[in-house]
Amino acid sequence: MHMPDAADENPIGTKRDRGNVPKRRKTRLFVKIKWLVRIGVLLFIMGMFIVGFDSLFYYPSKTIYYTPEELSLEYEDVTFETSDGVKLSGWFFPATGKAKGTVIHFHGNAGNVTAHFSLSCWLVWEGYNVLVFDYRGYGKSEGKVTRAGTIRDGHAALDYVLSRGDVDPQRILAFGQSLGGAVATVVAAEREEIRAVVLDSTFSSYRRIGSRHLQKMLFFKWPCDLIAAAGLSNDYDPINYVTRIAPRPLLVIASTEDEICFSELGRELFAAAAEPKEFVLVPKSGHLETVAEDVDGVQGKILRLFERAVTEQP
Repeated sequence: MHMPDAADENPIGTKRDRGNVPKRRKTRLFVKIKWLVRIGVLLFIMGMFIVGFDSLFYYPSKTIYYTPEELSLEYEDVTFETSDGVKLSGWFFPATGKAKGTVIHFHGNAGNVTAHFSLSCWLVWEGYNVLVFDYRGYGKSEGKVTRAGTIRDGHAALDYVLSRGDVDPQRILAFGQSLGGAVATVVAAEREEIRAVVLDSTFSSYRRIGSRHLQKMLFFKWPCDLIAAAGLSNDYDPINYVTRIAPRPLLVIASTEDEICFSELGRELFAAAAEPKEFVLVPKSGHLETVAEDVDGVQGKILRLFERAVTEQP
């Protein structure tokens, strides 16, 4: 409520009063702008309640960032089709020497395979075939990305490696990073052909990660939880699938300075999983840096898990 003061009771005319006029107008203008911004944000949020935030979750790109030639890697350009008829594109890297197994790399959100293959190519030099593929709408893959679509894409990638004559179907492994970790969790839960799962820098649920990012702007947790719950669906939340990976081994890797997929979300996913499982929390490491830079010997932990999985046949 506005409380009148002496200046309000006097007619404009004194030098002091005339000097206050621009200041009052600026204040009123600021208030109007502030309320217009609030109304705009409210309308945006209301609109997103109706259409949903899911479509804003993904950051596909057609840009070519790096090529295997730059790392002197042998590879095949491959294409395969999903169950709903979408043609996907990827790269298949044959192992150096005799293949110990085949790793499907479910890559992270932004970019495409050209930005992510370098995060898994070290496995090639350790004796593993690697398939890295683009979800629909990413890179050279057809279609438009959706959450259900990414799951179909993951199944299609598995079907593709199983169709290859140079792949041992008993030695298929999943390596999921960030968004790819969420996709890999669901696909591995639904497909027993995958013998072991490594999840790096991933999250427990889409609403939880959505809320955490909203908190960077709105600060308070409860409205962010409300907005995320209203705007994001809980379909294919990895936390609802991860327990079904057992009795196959699971390794969850999180980084304390990850500001994209926060470490507590990785811990939540790990807590929901059944044994056998292992959790690695790496200090002073950011998003997707831990494995790529082999912080605290994380690559060795992944290799030991994969070695056990491919040698201990069901």
